[in-house]
Amino acid sequence: MAISGADDDEAGTPLLTESVDGSVDYGSKPAVRSSSGGWRSARFIIGVEVAERFAYYGISSNLIMYLTGPLGQSTAAAAANVNAWSGMASLLPLLGAFVADSFLGRFRTILAASALYVLGLGLLTLSAMIPLDCKVSSLHSSCSPRFQVITFFSALYLVAFAQGGHKPCVQAFGADQFDENDPEECKAKSSFFNWWYFGMCFGTLITLWVLNYIQDNLSWALGFGIPCIAMVVALVIFLLGTRTYRFSIRREGRSPFARIGNVYVAAVKNWSVSGAAVIDAEERLGLVSDKSSQQFSFLNKALVAKNGSCSIDELEEAKSVLRLAPIWLTCLVYAVVFAQSPTFFTKQGATMERSTTSGYKISPASLQSFISLSIVIFIPIYDRILIPIARSFTHKPGGITMLQRIGTGIFLSFLAMVIAALVEMKRLKTAVDYGLIDSPDATVPMSVWWLVPQYVLYGISDVFAMVGLQEFFYDQVPSELRSVGLALYLSIFGIGSFLSSFLISVIEKATSQSGQVSWFANNLNQAHLDYFYWLLACLSFIGLASYLYFAKSYVSKRLNTL
Repeated sequence: MAISGADDDEAGTPLLTESVDGSVDYGSKPAVRSSSGGWRSARFIIGVEVAERFAYYGISSNLIMYLTGPLGQSTAAAAANVNAWSGMASLLPLLGAFVADSFLGRFRTILAASALYVLGLGLLTLSAMIPLDCKVSSLHSSCSPRFQVITFFSALYLVAFAQGGHKPCVQAFGADQFDENDPEECKAKSSFFNWWYFGMCFGTLITLWVLNYIQDNLSWALGFGIPCIAMVVALVIFLLGTRTYRFSIRREGRSPFARIGNVYVAAVKNWSVSGAAVIDAEERLGLVSDKSSQQFSFLNKALVAKNGSCSIDELEEAKSVLRLAPIWLTCLVYAVVFAQSPTFFTKQGATMERSTTSGYKISPASLQSFISLSIVIFIPIYDRILIPIARSFTHKPGGITMLQRIGTGIFLSFLAMVIAALVEMKRLKTAVDYGLIDSPDATVPMSVWWLVPQYVLYGISDVFAMVGLQEFFYDQVPSELRSVGLALYLSIFGIGSFLSSFLISVIEKATSQSGQVSWFANNLNQAHLDYFYWLLACLSFIGLASYLYFAKSYVSKRLNTL
């Protein structure tokens, strides 16, 4: 079948004037610009993302309430479990991207991942339909490791595995619909990342307004079943756009992983060669001496033919991947901060006054909708007003550089943690003033709207940092590794979630010794989340300073973008 092989088939350079270099259509013919790709294809793919994010956040946004409720886990254990699952869901895209870029291709990987997604959500719904025999009290909570508990966690990690194949491939496949060599499509591609995130957050917003209410007030089984239906719809939407898609042509010869690996291996084998031999190899191959070629100059030893050599293009591919490491590392603290909104922020909201004038109580997890709402409002302003203004001054396709955009987002996340710490200090003082320290189930007479500013700042920081990271890791890797590039971006949040989980576990153990009350005690009126937020604010400031240092010396793959 032509469609299944289109993403992997080899083809020559199209000869048609309107054809897109490096791309074929669903029938493996040269992709014609006027009838393929662009926004006509991207709209289907953004539609898929809306449905997929609706499904994913239908689980993750309220997961801590399910774990501390029906499953009866402690607050610290539930937060650690949420972070562990989120971390795995963000790391597995590395595996999914490897499979896509090396074997299946992005199109077929998306189809396979969607099928697994539906299966995982179906099992999750089934597990919620089986009643749990849990014993819950204010002092102790436990659940027997029965079949339904095992089914729940198996289904949960199956969803994470499916998301690992779905997430990086759909986004990379969407960006592939725009030709970066065409000036107009290059600008459109920059906008695509903005509107992609808009669609993602729109799906999340619907989840937080609708699904969280259903889960908290009607039925967890129904709350998990609706996302399953959403993923079926997403698969149908994706297939509807098949005839409009552009499929990237793979280069002949070795896979990109083999080419890059060969550079590192050759550099190690040639570690003892003299500097003169390296200079001779550089001159023989015509390597231009500039800032790019001299960065990571130890890899230039791979050019020497003593123990197997590589080409200049392969050397540059290897360097482009290595250049990402400092940016990746310095963004980890941002990811740790990002992990707090679906866990401790939600538990804070559950202790505060949530009633509205009509008597309706806001679901604690629904507060996360302010993140998505601020993104949905701010992205059109950013894309249609701020970027054109900035573009008129900087003459860059994105208005400001990707690295500047990421740095702005990290700074805003630092401010969000400062505000979160101040609000929590006020909540604890209110609990003391009203004598509620020993009343964990009592509602603290402080409006839940006090939490809104930190959620809004989270959202605006995401518009800068998250979208900037997506575009950066897509743009700065070799074209055949763009699924892997986006998986690397996602892995920042995977490792960040694991670091958050580890940090919580260490602090929980350290602060609960000798009968002391833990920072994360089940009774949040006795806990000290404010200390934790101040710690994260300090770490965020250090991370920002480190990021600025490495961003300043970063050598771009394309000098007009960074």
